Amino acid sequence: MADKFSKAKRSAIMSRIRSKNTSLEVEFRKLLWKNGLGHYRIHYNLPGKPDIVYVSKKIVVFLDGDFWHGYNWKKLGKVPPRKYWQKKIQKNIDRAKKYNKLLRKDGWKVLRFWEHDVKKNSNSCIKHIIDRY
Repeated sequence: MADKFSKAKRSAIMSRIRSKNTSLEVEFRKLLWKNGLGHYRIHYNLPGKPDIVYVSKKIVVFLDGDFWHGYNWKKLGKVPPRKYWQKKIQKNIDRAKKYNKLLRKDGWKVLRFWEHDVKKNSNSCIKHIIDRY
C-alpha cells in the first residue's frame, strides 16, 4: 500500500508525534488528581520510562498507545502493511515485556493501560490503581 504523503511530508508528520505529555497522559493525570491520586512523579528515570510513578508505593503506570504498542494487532487483523512498522511494533511489544520483568524483579508493581481503555473506561483504570495503592 503506497503512502499518500511524500517521504518528507510523512517524516514531518511522524516527527510531531510526542512521547511525553500526550493528551492521553495529561487527561489521565487530571483524573488522578480529581480522585485523590496526586503525589506521583512523571517521567521518572526507570527502565521503560513509565508515564506515572508513585515512588513511595513502588507503582509504575504505563499508558500504551493502541497502534504503537500493537493492541491485538495480529488478532484484529490490523497489522500494518509495511515490514518496517511490523518490526517496529513487535520491538515495542518485546521491550515492554522486558521492562515489566525488570521492574517487577526490583519490587515495582507494574500497571499498563491501553489507550482505548483509558479513553472509554478511565474510571476502571483509576480503580485499578486505587486497588494497588
